[in-house]
Amino acid sequence: MKHLIKSIAVLCSIILITGMALVNPPKKTTITFKVFGVCGDCKERIEEALDRKGIYKSLYNFKTQQVTITYKTGMFKEEQFHNMVAMVGHDTELVKADNVVYSNLPECCKYRDGAKCTDEEKE
Repeated sequence: MKHLIKSIAVLCSIILITGMALVNPPKKTTITFKVFGVCGDCKERIEEALDRKGIYKSLYNFKTQQVTITYKTGMFKEEQFHNMVAMVGHDTELVKADNVVYSNLPECCKYRDGAKCTDEEKE
């Protein structure tokens, strides 16, 4: 009998916790915006800059020059994402990276100077 009561209590707890998760699922928002970059190194740098608590996923496509970010609703304002990317040397449609930070990018990543990705990087 004692085991039955414990089993029922555990089952009720599981049902209660599961039910609460279904009622209040975590809110996620996804945004996409333009970021200037030209290669796989740019992609890695941009995605790493967006690797923060509250950001579930970021994906940069250097061919389309678009970053897509999925994050916890209400935790960030869009301009913060633009600033995070600009801080590592990449201009966005709203924020220009500091010239000193940009000048420290590898030569292959200098999109303002006409750098293009190589055929190997396109694959």
